[in-house]
Amino acid sequence: MSIQRTPSILAAALPLVLASAAAFADEAALRHALAERLPDLPHIDEIAKSPVAGLYEVRYNGTEILYSSENGDYVFVNGSLVETRSRHNLTEARSQAFMVTDFDKLPFKDAIVIRQGNGARRMAMFVDPNCEYCRNFERDLVNVHDVTIYAFIIPILGPDSKTRARDIWCAGDPAKAWRDWMLRRVEPMRAMKCDVAPLERNVAFASQQRLSVTPSLFFGDGSRKKGILTAEAVEARLREAAPHATAAR
Repeated sequence: MSIQRTPSILAAALPLVLASAAAFADEAALRHALAERLPDLPHIDEIAKSPVAGLYEVRYNGTEILYSSENGDYVFVNGSLVETRSRHNLTEARSQAFMVTDFDKLPFKDAIVIRQGNGARRMAMFVDPNCEYCRNFERDLVNVHDVTIYAFIIPILGPDSKTRARDIWCAGDPAKAWRDWMLRRVEPMRAMKCDVAPLERNVAFASQQRLSVTPSLFFGDGSRKKGILTAEAVEARLREAAPHATAAR
């Protein structure tokens, strides 16, 4: 009886065997593609099908996960879609299309204006009064000549930042209060009554523009830079932006 049933058992098992072999081949091809295109990716612990058709779960470093297309051309990592051959972040590129790239469209009414020299060149910075990187940047920035600086205060580093930002914004001379605090640690006078709506708008604008790093810099040609620059590097960026910039008013 068992001899007679053997062919039918094999026939029934054959599709499962073939499917398993195909899955193994697919996994091996995906491992190879990801290792070749993403050489910094740690060793892959496991590859499994996700609940979404054509999307594979790739586990590495024990508990970390990214999702890959079946051929490894695209991966989802940290909420972004990345094309693996060029390593181009498609999500970031798409987001950039909705961000302000025209310097003149910045909300200048909510900025502290600092003029150095004739103020002919322009730049903007999104800063927090308790940011040490901003403080270090400010020390270099005073050595840049003939520039108007628009300082958008975004108090994002805690309650103390909000209090100090309010006191600086509401000072009789906000530019002086900002520089006194950032360069000389002179506390701004306590503001009793003040409209902090501009600071709230700055935070909302920074969030919409994905400016989560302080300082974040804008130049007259619409270019951006996250983090600090030396005075020499700022000068270079201002020179590059000069054909696109107009004199500050």
